[in-house]
Amino acid sequence: MISIAVAVLAVAGCGGGDGSNADSGTLSIAITDAAVDGASRVVVTFSAVEIKPAGGTAVVYDLSPAKSIDLLALSGGATAMLLDAKVLPAGQYQWVRLVVESQQNVPTSYIELASGAQHPLFVPSGEESGLKLNRGFTIAAGGRTDFTIDFDLRKSVIAPRGQAPNYLLKPVLRIVDNLRVGTVSGVVPANLIPTVCTPFIYVFSGANVIPDDLDPAASPDVDPLVSVRVELDSASGAFKFKIPFLEVGTYTLAFTCDGAMDTPDGEETLSFSPTVNVTVNANQTTTLNF
Repeated sequence: MISIAVAVLAVAGCGGGDGSNADSGTLSIAITDAAVDGASRVVVTFSAVEIKPAGGTAVVYDLSPAKSIDLLALSGGATAMLLDAKVLPAGQYQWVRLVVESQQNVPTSYIELASGAQHPLFVPSGEESGLKLNRGFTIAAGGRTDFTIDFDLRKSVIAPRGQAPNYLLKPVLRIVDNLRVGTVSGVVPANLIPTVCTPFIYVFSGANVIPDDLDPAASPDVDPLVSVRVELDSASGAFKFKIPFLEVGTYTLAFTCDGAMDTPDGEETLSFSPTVNVTVNANQTTTLNF
């Protein structure tokens, strides 16, 4: 079971001065991740980034050499850049596509388990259509727009029968506006975490949601938006969690010790603690203790 938050997409509009064109903006794309259960490395190799303007052909930025990024080396909001300050005309854009190098039985992109076993990470659409992010956005002349691409590997990584040693990556992606995101962090009391426990916080959109397991086929109001592992802070002895890149709004948070049994393609019954509602504000960290 793998859970990764991914990517920061930064779009900055350029005004005049310093040789900048008032009708253009710059684009930067970086990658970030959250804690992962069951893996020691998840390496994805990116070979290009495509940006599609409305009414025009896609702009392709080849990454030469291709960038192999261990997503698990990034945590707590840290990032690794894919594109840095690429100039684009101001206007409407339809989508972003991340082109991934992945082939069956070839570990160009791969997952390494905690046991040390390494498996090719195969993206069925990776070389044909890439990882496509279908949310439109605007580059405003003289303005700035920032996005985060949330790449949830806990929902996306599957070890399918009959295709060993390959793991499939069927990406579950979302894009959030960085100007309208905040963070939730907090502590889970030790009495909620017995000796046998894989502690996770599940986040659901909206208030008073009845929590459920990972299930891509479920309606959006019961499938968790994201789930993060609760980690023991050795310095303080407290069990802490941090959930970055949540858009402004209200969410339901639920704690479970059953994170290890939850799979993206199965139907499991998890035991959750009483839920807690939280409101996320832009550019703020909200503290929530269970």
